[in-house]
Amino acid sequence: MLRRLLLARLLDLAVVLASVSVIVFAMIRLIPGDAVAIMLGANTEVTPDKIAALRAQIGLDQPISVQYLGWISKVLHGDLGTSLWTGKPVLDEIVLHLWPTLQLTVLALVVGAGLAVPAGCVMARLRGGVADAAMRVATVAGLTIPSFWLGIVMILLLAMLAPSLQLLGYVPFWQDPLGCLSRLALPAFALGLPILANLSRLVRSAMLDALGQDYIRTARAKGVPERGIVYRHALRNALIPFVTSVGIMTGYLLGGAIVVEQVFAIPGLGRLILGAIAERNYPLLQATILLVTMGFVVVNFVVDLLYLAIDPRVRA
Repeated sequence: MLRRLLLARLLDLAVVLASVSVIVFAMIRLIPGDAVAIMLGANTEVTPDKIAALRAQIGLDQPISVQYLGWISKVLHGDLGTSLWTGKPVLDEIVLHLWPTLQLTVLALVVGAGLAVPAGCVMARLRGGVADAAMRVATVAGLTIPSFWLGIVMILLLAMLAPSLQLLGYVPFWQDPLGCLSRLALPAFALGLPILANLSRLVRSAMLDALGQDYIRTARAKGVPERGIVYRHALRNALIPFVTSVGIMTGYLLGGAIVVEQVFAIPGLGRLILGAIAERNYPLLQATILLVTMGFVVVNFVVDLLYLAIDPRVRA
C-alpha cells in the first residue's frame, strides 16, 4: 500500500513538472519585447539581415513548439541552456545566485515555523486570557503587514538608531559566518513574520481541537501532567496540518524572498530573475523559474512523506 502511494505521488510530481514547463515556456514568450532587439540596442548599423541572423543563431526563428521540444529535450539531459547575454551555462549563473536565496529562505522558515509551535501551544493553553487575545491580535497584524514594507521600516529605524550597523548586502557564510547571519537576520524576520503569524494560529486551532478529544480526557483522568498532555499527546496530532502547511509556506517564502532580496540588496535569485526579464534572457529566465517551481513541488512531495510518517491512518 505504501509503495502504491509513493508511486502515485511520483506520478503526480512528473505531471506537475511537465505542465509547469509548458506554462513557463509559453508565458515567458508572451512578455512584451524582443530579445534580439534588446540585445542589438539602438545601433544604427543594425540591418534586417543582421536581426534575422541573430534570431537564427539563438533559435528564435523556429516555431514555438519546436523551440519548446528542443529546450525540454536538453533539460531532460541535464542541459539548462546558455545565457543569451553572457554565453555562460545557465546552471552556473543559477548556482551563483542560489545560495543567498536558500540561506534566506531556510532562515525565514526557521524563524516562522520554529516560533509558531511554541506560540500556538501557549495560545491554546491560555485560551480566553489576556495573553491569548494579545497574541491573536499580533498574529493578525503579522498577516496584514507586507514583508517588503516591514523590511523598509526596519532599515529606516535601525539606520536612525544604529547607523554603524551594516544592514544591506550579502556576505558568504563560509567567509564570515557572523556577518552573513547578521545581514540576513532582518530580511529573514521580515519574510518569516507572516509565516509565524499564520502557522501559530493554525497550531492554536489544531491544539484546541486535539485537547478536546477523548484520549486527552483519559490522560487527565490518569493523572498525566498538563505539560505532558499538551506537548506529548496533543501536539503530535496538531502537527499533522502544521507539517502540510509548512510545505505550502515554503513556496510562499521562495516567492517572497525574491521581493525581500531587492529591499535588502541581496544578490539572490530575485535579482537574477528581474535581470533576465529586463534582458528577455529566455533560457536563463525559464530555467530559473522551472527550478524554483521544482523546488516547491519537491518540498511538497517530502511533506507528503512526512505526513505518511506522522499519521499512520493515511497508509491504511
